[in-house]
Amino acid sequence: MRVVLLGAPGAGKGTQCKNIIQKYDLVHLSSGDILRQHREKGTQLANKAKDYMDSGALVPDELIVEMMLSAINEAPKAGFVLDGFPRTVNQAVELDEALAATGEKVDIVLNLTVHEQVIIERLSGRRSCPKCGAVYHVVNLKPKVDNLCDNDGTELIQRPDDNPDVVKNRLRTYHRQSKPVVDYYKSRQTEIQFYEFNANEAAEKVRDSLFEKLDALVSVQN
Repeated sequence: MRVVLLGAPGAGKGTQCKNIIQKYDLVHLSSGDILRQHREKGTQLANKAKDYMDSGALVPDELIVEMMLSAINEAPKAGFVLDGFPRTVNQAVELDEALAATGEKVDIVLNLTVHEQVIIERLSGRRSCPKCGAVYHVVNLKPKVDNLCDNDGTELIQRPDDNPDVVKNRLRTYHRQSKPVVDYYKSRQTEIQFYEFNANEAAEKVRDSLFEKLDALVSVQN
């Protein structure tokens, strides 16, 4: 099963990816995580992307596509969930062409929609542990001791990209660049299943709605 999960920053993609991979035994392919892994290993691809990342610029499509297609080729036969990719229409087209060359295709696209103000509240209230990476929220997921990580007692921080002004800029970038990807997949609904979900709702309710569509797909494939 080849799944694409779309949604703006703060829509809950990370949470729902965990739910999906646990239930359906898929691999989670996050463009951000994979790019960080390449940087840690000092790969040739990471060296090409370094200047863009260090300056805060977007990594060019050709580098992202090369990186993600390599990860897809190494994914187990059970399938994968793509998170953060494709981020542009060009990336979506190249993904489709690469899969078609091997007789495969994206099976289902799940798009999480959420109000902008909800996203700003979610992300600006997020706090993380710089030591273990655990994530908390000042309202929805408080640590046991105020501003200290439950795991190791490290003081929590707000990531620079979770600052409200930065969040607004991230959303502008998303709407300009990534929203056309939603329209691209909508136009291909005769070939690829496409569904939208109200991610303003509780994460558990969103999860159940996602599972309903994925269960139906699994039953058809079996």
